[in-house]
Amino acid sequence: MFESDFMEFFSHVHPVAPLVIYLPVIGYMLHVAIIQRAVPIGMVAGLFVLGIIIWTLVEYTMHRCAFHYQPKSAWGKRLHFVVHGVHHDYPNDASRLVLPPSVSIPLAFIFYGLFLAIFGHLAPPPFAGLLFGYLCYDMIHYATHHFSMKRGVWLWLKQYHMRHHYKDDHIGYGVSSPLWDYVFRTRTTEHAVTAKSQNRENSIAATK
Repeated sequence: MFESDFMEFFSHVHPVAPLVIYLPVIGYMLHVAIIQRAVPIGMVAGLFVLGIIIWTLVEYTMHRCAFHYQPKSAWGKRLHFVVHGVHHDYPNDASRLVLPPSVSIPLAFIFYGLFLAIFGHLAPPPFAGLLFGYLCYDMIHYATHHFSMKRGVWLWLKQYHMRHHYKDDHIGYGVSSPLWDYVFRTRTTEHAVTAKSQNRENSIAATK
């Protein structure tokens, strides 16, 4: 993807890397909340769940508004390809399925600053929930592309995400959760075909 071997090296990420980096941070945040700041367990649990819910909205918004934004400049198109376009062109590239730490770590600091501004001394539990939601997203995303996921909710999530890739990439932005696809009416269904995908299918049929 890059002519520079240095840049190319940092564009590949082992799928275990986010777990190694962020699980200790989640544990530390919960330690700060429960042990150091003596926040009641019930409140910690509630704020942790709130953080997960916030993550699902962040995931949806980033995927829809940033990852699928269509830039017009050559530089913008190149940046878009590096950020997300490469994943749609090569969806089974195992080393580019999780967000590189060079991107996720600065974003984590930004979000922690926002949580401090919003939640004050109660910021650690929701931030831990946000990070947990992010890890769920990364691991589920990897699994949908590389694990069989043959039954239950796992199969449903896999099929949901595959429709985003192979049927219409303008719907089905949720990966770890379709919650906001339902809210904003962008969910995929087995038989759903948007106008854009229908036009594409008609164009293909016309050339045959």
